[in-house]
Amino acid sequence: MKSTQNEKISQIKITTLVVGIDVAKETHYARAFDYRGIELSKLLKFSNTAE
Repeated sequence: MKSTQNEKISQIKITTLVVGIDVAKETHYARAFDYRGIELSKLLKFSNTAE
């Protein structure tokens, strides 16, 4: 099912947490936003290790 951009935006409610993740070979980055797009945390940087 294809959703238009407006339909996708309307699915975001006040309780929605949006997490963006940049997956890379060695180091990954993540950041969390609320439903309004306001950043909830600083950039989180973590390594791609077996630990």
